[in-house]
This record gives sequence, structure tokens and C-alpha cells, in this order.
Amino acid sequence: MMRRLLFFVFLLLSGILFIHFFTFSRGMEEKGGGDPFQKAFSSQYNIYALAHPDELSFAGETVPLERHDIRESFDRELLVNTYWQSSTLLLLKRANRWFPVIEPILEEHGIPGDFKYLALIESNLTQAVSPAGARGFWQILEGTGRDLGLEINDYVDERYHVEKSTVAASEYLLDAKERYGSWTLAAAAYNIGNARLRRILDNQQVDCYYDLFLNEETARYVFRILAIKTIFSNPETAGFHVRLEDLYPVETYYTIAVDTAISDLPGFAQKHHTTYKALRNLNPWMRRYELPNPTGKTYHIKLPPTETDTAVVKP
Repeated sequence: MMRRLLFFVFLLLSGILFIHFFTFSRGMEEKGGGDPFQKAFSSQYNIYALAHPDELSFAGETVPLERHDIRESFDRELLVNTYWQSSTLLLLKRANRWFPVIEPILEEHGIPGDFKYLALIESNLTQAVSPAGARGFWQILEGTGRDLGLEINDYVDERYHVEKSTVAASEYLLDAKERYGSWTLAAAAYNIGNARLRRILDNQQVDCYYDLFLNEETARYVFRILAIKTIFSNPETAGFHVRLEDLYPVETYYTIAVDTAISDLPGFAQKHHTTYKALRNLNPWMRRYELPNPTGKTYHIKLPPTETDTAVVKP
């Protein structure tokens, strides 16, 4: 009798173990746990939280990272820009071409070098057009551009002229710094406009960017700059490995001065041993197939060098 009872208990336990093992195996299969490919993925693909620098500054102004709201805002932008790898990798490549053009102009006008990252987050260093009609590297609106001395019409739009638009942006930022007393508020003014920022400062009765309650875009604005600056300061720490040959080279060209109208820009390009495409790529401020010049203004037009050209400019 005892043997039969023990045998029955053994069968019962065996059945329970079998059912448990079968259920567990099916569950693992459904989750991909039994798939060698899934096992390899799980063991080799990892996403990490990111370490923050102990100290951080923008244009020489200390960022109060000891505040949890500031630290979390910075963390958000650092994560977004680190793990949006294709976009940030393109920025690293483009910056090699355009920062050498932008940096000397900012320095000449007394603008801290950190503002080159403002152009980067505004346009990704492309000749972008915003839904509001802001254009170029510095995303300047038409009215603002004219106020800053840029020529804007059907044939010429100097918001697309990298050098001239950088000068215009510098003048705007210098004025904003004088108005508000800090570079962080100058950056906020660049994004939201002087009049609107002034109203917000008066209404909230504070004088610090980090103390302002702002719309999401402007609230994230300086932190986006800070995140990109942090990544660019040491790309490999953020996982970006770029060889010298991967970077986009600085454009080479020579410049000619023209003070008359050009009725046929494709023909003008051919006369100078190049194409209309190459002409427009070097001079994106040209907007049509002709360049009227009723006032006799002198335009400095960039042309790609040929084998016989010696006056090659490397910004």
C-alpha cells in the first residue's frame, strides 16, 4: 500500500514538473528567449544612462547643475542628441566644414564661440526654411533680416549667405546681450524675440533664463546647445568615432567682384568653367537664373577653382 502511495506521489510530482517545464519553455519561445539571434541581441545591445559633467557653462556663464530641474532638462537633451546617432553624426561632419567659417566672424564681433552651436541647432548647418519663413543657417525672419541690413528680394536673399548672415546674427546677439545682461538670455531672445522675452521677464519678475517659465521650445533651447557642446567636446565619450577622412572638407573657391547685372547665370557659370549647380551651391544667396543689379552694387561671387586658378580661398 505504501509503495503504491509513493508511486502515485512520484507520478504526480513528475506531472507537475513536466507541465511547469513545458509552460516555461513555451513562454521563453514566445519571448524569443530560445532564439539564438535574440539571445545575441540581448547580450550585445545595451543602452546606458549618460554621465553628466561636474561643471558646465554657456558662453562663460555657469549652469546651475545642482538644481534637479536644470540637471533633468540637460539630461533630456543629452540623451536625445546622443542616441539620435545619425543626426548627430551628420552634425559632426558638417561642423568640420562650417565652423571654420563661422568662428572667426563671431570672434571678430565679440560673440562667445559657444554661439556656433546656436547656428547648428537652429538649422543643422543647412539652408533650412522654417514653417514661419525663417531661413538659412541662422534662421532669420525676413523683417529681422532687413532690419539687420541683409538684402532680401526675389533675386537675392542674403539670409542664405553664410558669412553675411553670421554678421547679422552677431549684431542681433550683441544687442540682446546689452538689453538683458547675460548671454543665456540673449540666446533666449534669439529664439523667442526681444519683445516677447521682455514681456515674460517683466511678468515673471526674474532676470535669469534658468528661472523662467517658458514655452517648451525656448525652455529647451539653451539645453540643446549645451548638450551638443558637451558631445562635440569629446565625441568618443558619447560613442561617436569619426575619422579625419569622414569629415566634410572646407570648401575651396576663388572670388570675383561683379558690379553689373548678370542676365544668364547658367551661361555665366559656363563662361567660368563651372555649372549652375556648382555656382548655386557656393552662392546659395542667389535665388533665380539671373542677377539684376539696378543700383550697381558690388557682389562677391564664389567660383570653384580650376587647374589654372591660383587665388584659392580656404576659410
